[in-house]
Amino acid sequence: MIRTLAGYVREFKKDSILTPVFICFEVLFEVIIPLLLAAIIDNGLGKGDMGYVVKMGILMLVVSMLSLASGALSARYGARASAGFAKNLRQGIFHKIQEFSFSNIDKFSTAGLVTRLTTDVTNIQNAYMMILRMFVRAPIMMVCSLGMTIYLSPKLSMIFLVALVFLAVILYFIMTRAFPAFQRVFKNYDNLNSSVQENLTAIRAVKAYVREDYEIDKFHKATGSLKKQFIDAEKLVVLNMPVMQFAMYSCILLLSWLGAKSIVAGSMTTGQLMSLFNYSAQILMSLMMVAMVFVMVSMAKSSADRVSEVLSEECDLVNPENPVMKVKDGSIVFEDVDFMYNKEKETATLSGFNLEIQSGETVGILGGTGSGKTSFVQLIPRLYDVKKGSVKVGGVDVREYDIEVLRDAVAMVLQKNVLFSGTIKENLKWGNEQATDEEMKKACEQAQADEFIKTFPMGYDTRIEQGGTNVSGGQKQRLCIARALLKKPKILILDDSTSAVDTKTDALIQEAFKKEIPDTTKLIIAQRISSIEQADKIIILDDGKINAIGTHEELLASNYIYQEVYESQKKGGDEDGR
Repeated sequence: MIRTLAGYVREFKKDSILTPVFICFEVLFEVIIPLLLAAIIDNGLGKGDMGYVVKMGILMLVVSMLSLASGALSARYGARASAGFAKNLRQGIFHKIQEFSFSNIDKFSTAGLVTRLTTDVTNIQNAYMMILRMFVRAPIMMVCSLGMTIYLSPKLSMIFLVALVFLAVILYFIMTRAFPAFQRVFKNYDNLNSSVQENLTAIRAVKAYVREDYEIDKFHKATGSLKKQFIDAEKLVVLNMPVMQFAMYSCILLLSWLGAKSIVAGSMTTGQLMSLFNYSAQILMSLMMVAMVFVMVSMAKSSADRVSEVLSEECDLVNPENPVMKVKDGSIVFEDVDFMYNKEKETATLSGFNLEIQSGETVGILGGTGSGKTSFVQLIPRLYDVKKGSVKVGGVDVREYDIEVLRDAVAMVLQKNVLFSGTIKENLKWGNEQATDEEMKKACEQAQADEFIKTFPMGYDTRIEQGGTNVSGGQKQRLCIARALLKKPKILILDDSTSAVDTKTDALIQEAFKKEIPDTTKLIIAQRISSIEQADKIIILDDGKINAIGTHEELLASNYIYQEVYESQKKGGDEDGR
């Protein structure tokens, strides 16, 4: 985990090195100051030599300024190093997510990935800053100050040695129990973010069904659970402060009592005792810093594990050593394909799948919920890999293609249509960044989108809100189809992508496909038979297997499932027409 994260320090290594270097200078100057103070008290004020006092006072001022400058530089470089490290981590996670296959993404929830990019990286950033500064400063200060107390009074220095052992034992006890508690806390963060994300995404449904109270109650339960777990974790961590204060005040009392006796006995000067008080403060402050670092590190350890998990995740889909760089045509062949989303499941989503589709054919796909329609088409652009058998496009196994080349040849309009914030033109250019205005207009005409775009005051420069909330479901579907057409693909897959448009518009889209892209293989998943009855062949899927293949007329004459769907839709259409 440490090795994984350390690789993201990269260009900020210099800042990461300079931070502790200047910390060392800061500590060195701070350790000198109590010695100068002892000299002023014993050799200046004690002997009435004001010249000596002034000389040493100026020296103290210079040393203090050098300490301040070193501290300021260490803070500057530390801030740059930690902020830069966090930036690299966020970029690394985001880039890694872009490489993930669908199965990798399925492993991490969306809310979990958001938490890792935000809360977890912030925790790591804060911990890295504290490690560079406090974790370097505290031990060096402690060792130097302890060394000076031994130099001034070996006997009294034993007070601090005992305190250090006592605090080390207590800190170990606290940290070993706090770490698992913080792991549970950050896992619960994912659940909370998931609840918020779901609510905001579906806010219209929440309001339509008047479920605000239910959602508020669900959110309160999630925050209540997070609060309880945080309190349980903090109960352990807050023990640091009373234990530290107990050790600090015990050391001060013992030092005052034994130091006074030493002055009376003549074995120690007043200046030396004052120096010991300063060194004791430095030692105890260093101990407090160490405790704070351990608290932050224990929190950051959980975050670091979660971030490292994403960065170390190996993508399931990788390019072969010498990938095929050209897709010849849109022919598709499935040979004895078995597929399942969860590799540990015994039941396959698709089983014994054999199918051959000629380039340029229009193929309708019909089946009930869970029959494997979406799973079937997702194997074609290699969004998932088969468990057994092979899927061939253009006569070549999809696993032999360069992934980018393959997916550029396959345009897929997903079941859940997604538009991004920006203009209509910017959304369309997802299909082809170099597309001209004429090409965009033509694609929109084929998708029957140009007609409604022209009614907008800004036309193709009309801004689409996040998620496409300012356009209707049918308009969103047609824009997504136009975007796919701009890729000029060899295979076009429509996953129930005309469900929100009326039958007349649907027919016009199918007619445009037939006329404008005759050489493109078209796979159309539909619930309405009217959307696929003109297809060259129709595939009926049932429970992950091919139940039947044929034309509309053939299936209507021979297939029970097709007959049943046709009769139910015909009956529904007759009733609507009355």
